[in-house]
Amino acid sequence: MQRASVGLMVIGPDQMAQINGEHRAKPEPTDVLSFPVDGPDLDDGWPEDGPEPELGDIVICPDAAQEPLTTLAVHGLLHLLGYDHEVDDGEMLAIQDAIVDRL
Repeated sequence: MQRASVGLMVIGPDQMAQINGEHRAKPEPTDVLSFPVDGPDLDDGWPEDGPEPELGDIVICPDAAQEPLTTLAVHGLLHLLGYDHEVDDGEMLAIQDAIVDRL
């Protein structure tokens, strides 16, 4: 099994609005953002003796959320794994629901 690390930060609405404005040109708070680092394709020759790959960072703003933190963390992780609910005909959100139901 391949191992990887993920960063997780919980922030307030003002800081989330700033980050959302900088990265998505939407200067308002949002519930969750994901920032990939090494990406989801970790089986592509990653050296076993090297440092653990980093999928990326997930930033959550509970004040802007209508979902529980667990759901937001799963949502952000799926984005880091390459899923995109804006273009996948519901696949990512179905996977998210299945994971959250098992927690």
